Amino acid sequence: MPLFKTISFNSTTQILVWKITESYQELLDTVVLNEKNSIRLAGMKSPLHQRAFLSVRKLFHLAGYTDFDLYYDEFGKPHLKDGKHISITHSHEFSAIILSDETVGIDIELQRDKIIKIADKFCDSEFQYLIDNEEYIRKLTVIWGAKEAIFKIRNEKGISFKNHIKVNSFELQTKEAISELHFDRLIKNFKIYFEEIEGFTLVYAFQLNV
Repeated sequence: MPLFKTISFNSTTQILVWKITESYQELLDTVVLNEKNSIRLAGMKSPLHQRAFLSVRKLFHLAGYTDFDLYYDEFGKPHLKDGKHISITHSHEFSAIILSDETVGIDIELQRDKIIKIADKFCDSEFQYLIDNEEYIRKLTVIWGAKEAIFKIRNEKGISFKNHIKVNSFELQTKEAISELHFDRLIKNFKIYFEEIEGFTLVYAFQLNV
C-alpha cells in the first residue's frame, strides 16, 4: 500500500505514516539499503520487523531521503546528515517517521487490553486522573506513547518511564498534553500531540526550550 497518511504539523515539521500491506520481497525490491543496514536487516528474525524496517525506508524516500542519508549514534538514535531531526516508530502493520527542525520524538502503539496489566510499570502520578472507564485503555496508550517519544528524544541511560517522566492530565478530545521529564538535575518540558488510527495511537512529542 502507498503512503497511508501525511501530517504537515507546521512549516518545519512533517509526519508520514505507512500501512504495511506489502510482502517482504515487494518492499525489498523497491528500496536501496546501505551496507550496515543490509546486514542489520539480514539479522532480523521476525518477518514483521523486517517489513517494518523496509517500510520506514519507503517513508524516507517519500520525504526526499535515502538510507544513505541516515546514521545512528552510539545509543542507537537515528540522525540525518543534513541536521534535520528525525524519529522513527513502527508497530504491527503501521510505521511512521517525523521530520522537523525542532527536537522531536514519535511513537505508535496498538491499543490493547494487556496495557492495563503493566500500567503500574510506567504510570505513577497519572493514576490520580485516570478513571477506569471506556477511555482507560486509550488514555494509557497515549501515556505510554508519550513516554516512549520523550525517551527517544533524550535517549539517556537510566531514565525511568514511571519515576522520571510525568504526563499531565489531558482529555482525548483535545489530542494534546503536556509532559515533564525530571532526571538527575535535568528538567525538561514537552508538548505532546496524539491521534488514533484504526485502533492504534500515534503520539509525537516536541521538546520545549523554556
